[in-house]
Amino acid sequence: MKATDARGIRVLVDADACPVKQEVYRVARRYGLEVKLVANSWMQVPVAPWLQLVVVDKSGQLDDADDWIAERANDRDIVVTEDIPLAARALAKGARPISPRGKLWTEDSIGSALANRDLLAELREAGTITGGPPPFEKRDRSRFLQSLDQAVQAISRRVERVD
Repeated sequence: MKATDARGIRVLVDADACPVKQEVYRVARRYGLEVKLVANSWMQVPVAPWLQLVVVDKSGQLDDADDWIAERANDRDIVVTEDIPLAARALAKGARPISPRGKLWTEDSIGSALANRDLLAELREAGTITGGPPPFEKRDRSRFLQSLDQAVQAISRRVERVD
């Protein structure tokens, strides 16, 4: 697929703790995608015409970046986030959310993920379980790259049919 096939596709990245920004840049350059890194604080980013850092600090709340992404996401967007509620909000807007570990969220998978997230939060609060997700590994990056490529191609095919 050529870069020109990715007309209007954006990648909105929940950037504050995103471990796959370099992978997003690589795919964006290959396909000619627009990338918006959305964060609660400033961070160093490469200078490129297709890349924009959006710093949101409206209320000082941790969800400001999530709100910015959810309010603007559409059916030509890929949303990169580990945040399951944001993934659900992005899906509701027609976007394709992907976790940095390569999980492509769908209408079929998001409901159980939200329920599991809530259950684990309750268990952590009760002290029943401690700790978080497993360490981020090289194979997670590989899965992410594969999922991101699939999402770009799926949106491109849909856009070609519509246009």
